[in-house]
Amino acid sequence: MIDHNKYLAGRYLEGGRVWPFVDCYGLVLEVRRDLGLPDWPEWADIRAGDGSMVEVAGKWFPTLTPCEPEEGALIALYQGSEMRHVGVVVRCGASLEAMEITQKQRTICLPLHRLKRRFVRVEYYK
Repeated sequence: MIDHNKYLAGRYLEGGRVWPFVDCYGLVLEVRRDLGLPDWPEWADIRAGDGSMVEVAGKWFPTLTPCEPEEGALIALYQGSEMRHVGVVVRCGASLEAMEITQKQRTICLPLHRLKRRFVRVEYYK
């Protein structure tokens, strides 16, 4: 189990990979490290706004294993046919929730069903 209080210090920085200055994928990497899960590529040069995230996802996601929600799983979030955001599954007491960070808000946790309402498609990978 991770210490959720640590993540309250997160500050959004596009392309950020060094805690506490991270973007949405940087948050996924930080949580996975804290859970002791295998390292994933840093992809420090990807940006949501320039299409590079979509390109990387198209090449890298097929190497990942689709899964049901589980602690540490990456959450791929789609608007239309393109992935636009990622989050990570974390355990909050007895339930699993989504943790995310965006430019407009600091790190938050919310029930998976609430996150799903904001996107056309949601996929989980480990």
